[in-house]
Amino acid sequence: MGNWVGNHWFSVLFLVVWLGLNVFLFVDAFLKYEKADKYYYTRKILGSTLSCARASALCLNFNSMLILLPVCRNLLSFLRGTCSFCSRTLRKQLDHNLTFHKLVAYMICLHTAIHIIAHLFNFDCYSRSRQATDGSLASILSSLSHDEKKGDSWLNPIQSRNTTVEYVTFTSIAGLTGVIMTIALILMVTSATEFIQRSYFEVFWYTHHLFIFYILGLGIHGVGGIVRGQTEESMNESHPRKCAESFEMWDDRDSHCRRPKFEGQPPESWKWILAPVILYICERILRFYRSQQKVVITKVVMHPSKVLELQMNKRGFSMEVGQYIFVNCPSISLLEWHPFTLTSAPEEDFFSIHIRAAGDWTENLIRAFEQQYSPIPRIEVDGPFGTASEDVFQYEVAVLVGAGIGVTPFASILKSIWYKFQCADHNLKTKKVGHAALNFDKATDIVTGLKQKTSFGRPMWDNEFSTIATSHPKSVVGVFLCGPRTLAKSLRKCCHRYSSLDPRKVQFYFNKENF
Repeated sequence: MGNWVGNHWFSVLFLVVWLGLNVFLFVDAFLKYEKADKYYYTRKILGSTLSCARASALCLNFNSMLILLPVCRNLLSFLRGTCSFCSRTLRKQLDHNLTFHKLVAYMICLHTAIHIIAHLFNFDCYSRSRQATDGSLASILSSLSHDEKKGDSWLNPIQSRNTTVEYVTFTSIAGLTGVIMTIALILMVTSATEFIQRSYFEVFWYTHHLFIFYILGLGIHGVGGIVRGQTEESMNESHPRKCAESFEMWDDRDSHCRRPKFEGQPPESWKWILAPVILYICERILRFYRSQQKVVITKVVMHPSKVLELQMNKRGFSMEVGQYIFVNCPSISLLEWHPFTLTSAPEEDFFSIHIRAAGDWTENLIRAFEQQYSPIPRIEVDGPFGTASEDVFQYEVAVLVGAGIGVTPFASILKSIWYKFQCADHNLKTKKVGHAALNFDKATDIVTGLKQKTSFGRPMWDNEFSTIATSHPKSVVGVFLCGPRTLAKSLRKCCHRYSSLDPRKVQFYFNKENF
């Protein structure tokens, strides 16, 4: 339990604050629209669904402000660098960026559902009030004309009894942008499932860029001003608390109460998303600039099992262990960028990646490099970007676990350790690294190129952790994984199980690659 708290206290605190802000914003906006005199007459038509719609809208603005920040990779790399003096627990939180991105997306979906359902009830109330002929306050308010020449100020967006809800939905700015945003959101969320990402990455890649339509739609969604409140001038002349009961006498000359006038709210969503959008645009400009810098491919190696190794040089390229880059091949696709972990060490005079055939794009790339009589395809590179593996040298004992092509992040680490030991780097905290074998018929390891080979298999994790805990009773052990979620679950449980309750004794810290 103590280790779990040490690993996750900041994440829990951050999530509690985020959830708390969502609850606070929702409740505060709900009470505002439920109690404010400005919306007294609006509530007479819509009831509490007005407050639900507006409260969910505010939470949508808040979460839409956050959704882009976790995918600003340069920002995260900058924060990781400036937080180098911080504890590993604080730096680790940056590795949960995609998890937080997904949580924010789920929150957006929740409030979108609340917002849509509330407005469905609202439009039903608008429609019934417009059809009513009983002389009720709601029917009188709904009959206020949209014709400004008559001096009336409308409250009900349904202009006549012949106007349908569908017509208002697809002809108003709020309705049309709402439909577009909802469709874009549904497509983005459904295409972001793990199955789609792994099997049809191109579908995920293109569909996820519908966020542009979502952001644009959100920015102009409130321009129509469908949700309206009483004007300040009108409230001074005819306060609803005094005049609502005498609505039948509004037209009498002797009455002190006059027909209320209403105005739409100015759009506010753009204020929430402006700064993140500018930041994201700067991020994309920087990434575009770096991607246009020339990349020289110095060596191409085809390994068994359809694994392609590319060794490259790029002016000004500087990396750390465990980092990754995004790669684009214009001859295959101008827009698609795919992440690959660097397999070279910072001490080497090149940087390299290993690419396994795992989809149409990777298969086409490998096929292009296999064609001996064709020119080498041009490659564009963006990065490098930081990951959890950068902290590997901050631990006295490191356990590196890779499954399948997931061994590639640790090739860089193993080679860097070898270089550091060769140079007798006294700043290296890591003193012990386990070893075993892959491809015994080779003189060197296929991934790292080192004579000390990498182990391959399914260890008995309880035995492994028990042995490490016994051998290093007072050490801080970093466990790093690049592999499937099922393996992550097992390793995370082992880290908690074998960490001592006494913080002065052995502690296992779990780190997983996320990109």
